[in-house]
Amino acid sequence: MATRGFLLYLLSGFSVAILSVLFINKNNNMYHNSTLLHSPNVSSVDKDWPELELNWRLVLATVIGFLGSACGTVGGVGGGGIFVPMLTLIVGFDTKSAAAISKCMIMGASASSVWYNLRVPHPTKEVPIIDYDLALLFQPMLMLGITVGVALSVVFPYWLITVLIIILFLSTSSRSFYKATEMWKEETILKKELTRQQETLVNSRGELLIDAEYEPLVPREEKSELNDLVVCSTWYWVLFCLQLPIAVLVFGYEATKLYKEHKKRMSTGNREAICEASIQWSPLNIAFCALCGILGGTVGGLLGSGGGFILGPLLLEIGVIPQVASATATFVMMFSSSLSVVEFYLLKRFPIPYALYLMGVSILAGFWGQYFVRKLITILKRASLIVFILSGVIFASALTMGVIGIDTSIQMIHNHEFMGFLDFCSSQ
Repeated sequence: MATRGFLLYLLSGFSVAILSVLFINKNNNMYHNSTLLHSPNVSSVDKDWPELELNWRLVLATVIGFLGSACGTVGGVGGGGIFVPMLTLIVGFDTKSAAAISKCMIMGASASSVWYNLRVPHPTKEVPIIDYDLALLFQPMLMLGITVGVALSVVFPYWLITVLIIILFLSTSSRSFYKATEMWKEETILKKELTRQQETLVNSRGELLIDAEYEPLVPREEKSELNDLVVCSTWYWVLFCLQLPIAVLVFGYEATKLYKEHKKRMSTGNREAICEASIQWSPLNIAFCALCGILGGTVGGLLGSGGGFILGPLLLEIGVIPQVASATATFVMMFSSSLSVVEFYLLKRFPIPYALYLMGVSILAGFWGQYFVRKLITILKRASLIVFILSGVIFASALTMGVIGIDTSIQMIHNHEFMGFLDFCSSQ
């Protein structure tokens, strides 16, 4: 399965990048022993929060945020890879605060998109366009991974986050673009075949013999007290660790349900898929999906990019059609990004006024993005456009975040700033 090779590439790249920090951390200890965690030059823990005021930066951020949210929700990836560079380069936030605000924007855009998709029928079946079985399978592991990712975003140095961004986004965008081109070719063949069939249904006088109208490829549109919780306190770690058994129990319930249903159908000779995915629900494939969910959540929490950068391409790989993959990934992101927002709020990683404003922009963008793109796909009868948008958003994220991250990391090296792991509790 090509997805396994893709996942192996990600795990290998991530492992090499993280292990390299240990080597750098060892060298830093030789020169910065006395100021390892408390040096004023450790910019990774500085918070740059500009005031919310009307100026050209806010206007430009509003435009980019609207377009990024619209395209990101259609592709099912959220758009965090565009939001973080925008918030750092244009608005002036530090990287980790920008990642937190991007999660707020993803939450708003995905919520409005889910509300829109609840009104959209499935393109080929009499079922909802959101696959709730797949969502329930991936959601627990994704949210567990997000908790880990948010914690790692506090500990990991800036340059390591940049390397992980480049590894992840370039690989997923390449894989998604390949998938989109294959779908485009299949759609072209299908349209030619339908045209040929229509021509044979006309008699010698040019009269139509039967109704040759066919179903379109896409659906027709229908007419706190928690803030007082101290970081690294006893209650903090209790809530942190409590997520593990809950996530495992929920995932185990849905996985057992899919496995038993699959086994029952195989014994009776029924080859119909249980849900939208076309894979066999064997223990190995279920474990693979769990690993992908944790990886996607960790990446989303760490980079502020949304688990959709992993989940969206993964759903396409296991045989889910683009419309359902986009709707399901967005549905899952609504909950996972909400958890990230709570985590970042408890860590006091973003200013509330700015977050509320940009969240409002994303809510509008999520709705109108779904509306206009689905109208376009209905006219062109090209569902692969969703996958092209997904690939384009990821690739644009790789360029923007990669270039900015490399430039900032070079400046940190010139300033002889600490480049190793930070302490979780003292970095808040």
